[in-house]
Amino acid sequence: MKQKRIFKPLLLASVALIVAGVLFLSFGNIPTSSFFLIPGLAFLAISFQGFRHLRGFSYTFWILTAVAASLYYPHFFEGVGDFSFKKLIVPLLQLIMFGVGTTMGFRDFSGIIRAPKAVFIALVCQFTIMPIVGFTIAHSFPFPVEIAAGIILIGCVPSGLASNVMAYIANANVALSITVTALATLLAPLMTPLLMKLLAGQFVEIGFFDMMIDIIKMVIIPILAGLLYNYFLGGKFPWLDRAMPVVSMVSIAVIITIITAAGRDSLLAVGPLLVLAVLLHNLSGFILGYSASRLLRLDERSCRTIAIEVGLQNGGLASGLALTMGKVATVGLAPAIFGPLMNITGSSLATWWRSKPPQATTEENTSRESILSPSARKAKEPL
Repeated sequence: MKQKRIFKPLLLASVALIVAGVLFLSFGNIPTSSFFLIPGLAFLAISFQGFRHLRGFSYTFWILTAVAASLYYPHFFEGVGDFSFKKLIVPLLQLIMFGVGTTMGFRDFSGIIRAPKAVFIALVCQFTIMPIVGFTIAHSFPFPVEIAAGIILIGCVPSGLASNVMAYIANANVALSITVTALATLLAPLMTPLLMKLLAGQFVEIGFFDMMIDIIKMVIIPILAGLLYNYFLGGKFPWLDRAMPVVSMVSIAVIITIITAAGRDSLLAVGPLLVLAVLLHNLSGFILGYSASRLLRLDERSCRTIAIEVGLQNGGLASGLALTMGKVATVGLAPAIFGPLMNITGSSLATWWRSKPPQATTEENTSRESILSPSARKAKEPL
C-alpha cells in the first residue's frame, strides 16, 4: 500500500520537472533543460505504473525518455571506440522477429478459412491505404527527399505484432488480426520493395531484389525459426517465453534510440513538421481502414481490427531497411517517430473502443479467448 502512495507525488513531480524543462528550453537554455526533461519523462513512465488507465503508456514514455537522452547526448548512443551501435539494429530486429514467431502457430492462419472476405479486405487496405497516404504526405510537405522516402517506407511495410495487442484491448477480432499480421508479413518481401519502387523511386534509389532479400533475412527467416521453435519446443522453456516480450520491448527502444542519435541534426531541422506528418499518416490509417471496412459491410469487430492493422506499422522493419539502404539517419527518422507515436494513438483508440462494446452476432458471442490458439494467446503480451 505504501508503494502505491508514492505514484501520485511522483506524477506531480514529473509534471513539474517537464514544465521546468520546457521553460528552460523556450528561453534557449538547452543544457539546463536536459536536467529537468529527461528525469521528468522517466519519473512519468514510472508513475504511470500506479494508475490502471495509464499503465499502458508507461513503455511509450520510457522510449520518449531514451529518445530525449539521445537528442541531448547523441555521442553516448552512436558507438564505443570504432564500434558503431548502428550495427546492432539488424540483429536486434531479427531477435524481435524471432520473438514474434514464438508467439505464433500454424493454426493462426486458420482465419483465412474462417473469414476469407475480411482477410482479403484487410490485406488490400494494408497495402494500399498507408502507401498512398505516405506518398501524398511526402509530396505535400517540404521535406528533404530522403526524409520523404522514409515516410513512404513506413507506409509500405506490414503491420506489427502491436496490432494484435491493440485488437485485443479494443474488443476487436483478435483471430483476424493475427491472421492478417502473419499474412502481411509473409507478403512483405514482395509488396514492400514493389511499392517502394513505384512510390519512392523518384526520391531515392530502390534496389527491388536487394530489398526483398533484406526483408527475407530480417523478418521471414527469424519468424520461421520462431514458428519452428514454438512447434517443436513451445512450452519447454518457460523462462524464454516470459523473457522474449521484455527482450523485444527493450530491443525496440534501443533501435529507436540509435536511429534518433544518428539522425539528430536532421531531426532537429524538421522535427515538429515531421511529427505532424507522421501523426497524420498514422491517424489516416485508422480512419480510412475503418471507413473502407464499413463501406464493404464488415461487422464492427472486423472494422476495428482492420483500422488497427492499417494504422499500426512495423517500424522496426522500416528502420532495418533504412539501415541496409545506408540512410538510417534520414530515411530512418520517420519510422523512429512512428513507433512511439503509434503506441500512444493506438492505445488511446483501443481503450476508447473497449469502453464501447460492439453488438456481437451469434458467432461473435463465443469467448474471444476460445477462438485463439495457445500460441495466439501469447500475442497479448505487449511488444
